[in-house]
Amino acid sequence: MLPQTNYHVSEYEMALAHTPVLLDELVDLLQPAAGETAFDATFGAGGHAAAVARRLGADGLLIACDRDPTVAEYFRDVAREAPCATELYHGNFADVLAARPDASVDIIYLDLGVSSMQLDRRERGFSYAWDAPLDMRMDPSQAVTAADLVNTLSVAELTDVFRRYGEERYAVDIARRIERQRSRQPFETTGQLVDVIKCAIPTPARFGAGNPARRVFQALRIVVNNELESLARGLEEAYRVLKPGGRLAAISFHSLEDRTVKQFFRGHAAGCICPPGLPICVCGHEPTMRVLTRRPVTPRAHEIESNARAKAAKLRAAVKLEA
Repeated sequence: MLPQTNYHVSEYEMALAHTPVLLDELVDLLQPAAGETAFDATFGAGGHAAAVARRLGADGLLIACDRDPTVAEYFRDVAREAPCATELYHGNFADVLAARPDASVDIIYLDLGVSSMQLDRRERGFSYAWDAPLDMRMDPSQAVTAADLVNTLSVAELTDVFRRYGEERYAVDIARRIERQRSRQPFETTGQLVDVIKCAIPTPARFGAGNPARRVFQALRIVVNNELESLARGLEEAYRVLKPGGRLAAISFHSLEDRTVKQFFRGHAAGCICPPGLPICVCGHEPTMRVLTRRPVTPRAHEIESNARAKAAKLRAAVKLEA
């Protein structure tokens, strides 16, 4: 018998969920100015976009992008109040950026991971806090759901997914338990998966930091939406379309995202990349970006108190140098 799970989430928690994370810090680093073009790569509920738009003035342009078609209702509210022109694109931000010309944008920023409004919509299946269809697609038109992965991947493949993208210590045990359970009944809901995860890990681990299903849900969501590959492509495209002096920022919520952003900035900010020991530089490599955040910017205590989602956030930013 699998243990019963409490999926109740208070209305207070849901109300807090739409608060944009690190808003003041993001605006301070990006320094939006009148007449500039800003690209919001992960529009969500539009909290960051509304603040940036106010700085762009009548001659500015805010371009919003999101995989989720339901953001249109939030975009209408932002566009109605924005002093600047606005545009909305539905799709993967890496693809939308790839279609833009070189050096055409002043500001690009990303608020990575699943958005709060997606978590709040139970039917989307992103949250382990309540029972819902095991979906996790940011774009509902995508073919593969989290249930497809859980029901079809081998034990070895599931183990690799949980370890690589969730850094799950009990990946093998969880994968084996999933295989046994699905042989009796295919997985259809988040509640079924949460219960199996809890049964698969040692009792003390169930009462550690956070929900024991958190890392598995993160891993499945990343794979369903191909998030890390999209981030890597999106950063390269963002660099290409930034004007000299343009600013690029990313807010991440787990180590894999943050590491990707950090390494991208570090690579573009590096000078000589010759092997150690050469008496003179022969590579001729010059920095093409200047990092604005020596360390990642993290939320202050008062923000975490009022918005629990902010706790894991890390903000990094850089500016593109003149050629």
